[in-house]
Order: sequence, then C-alpha cells, then structure tokens
Amino acid sequence: MPEMIPAGMNSGMLRHRLTLQKRVETQDPVTGELTHTWTTVAEIWGKVEALSGREFISAQALQSKVTAKIRIRYRDDIDASMRISHRGKIYNIEAVLPDNISGLEWITLPCSEGVNDG
Repeated sequence: MPEMIPAGMNSGMLRHRLTLQKRVETQDPVTGELTHTWTTVAEIWGKVEALSGREFISAQALQSKVTAKIRIRYRDDIDASMRISHRGKIYNIEAVLPDNISGLEWITLPCSEGVNDG
C-alpha cells in the first residue's frame, strides 16, 4: 500500500517562513523589575490561511477570536502561550490541534491576530 501524504503537508504548501516565539520574563539588574519580552524559538515553514467566510461566521457565533489558521509540521514544543510572527503580523496561538491521522504529521494552530503582551 503506497504511503499517503496528507493533503496539506506537501513541501510546496509550506511556503511561508514563520518565526515561532515564546514569552520570557527578565529582571532588570538595576531596578529588579520584571519585564516580559518575546524570544525566537525557531524559524519554521508553514501555511498561513485567513479563515474562510463560513469559518469566520462560525467563529464569530462562538465568540471566538480566531481569524487565521496556520499549519506546520509536527513539533512537540508548541503550546498556546506562544505566538508566530509573519510578514510584520503577530499571530497569537489559541490552540494546538494535531492531525487526525497519526497525530504526529502536522499541527494546525488556530490563531488570533494582534500584539500579545501577555
């Protein structure tokens, strides 16, 4: 039986260069004040898609902040406290959803747009 390649995961589909970031706390050595900054975890390839009209209406009905979805190859070091930067936009990860075949091929990241200070 030939190996099935998931429809969304051939290398040509992952055409967007993304920066995966995580929030870190640093302490000012002079004042001792804690500050929050974002640091790069990895540069990755992925596919950024705005929600379709139907998906957007459905998300609004659920009062969801999700405006886009990003699909990347599977990684085990991503969680919803992280964000992705792409072409000057910030995408806040709202959830990490594994693929429905093996759970280890790719992940879909429903995202909201905007600066995440928090």
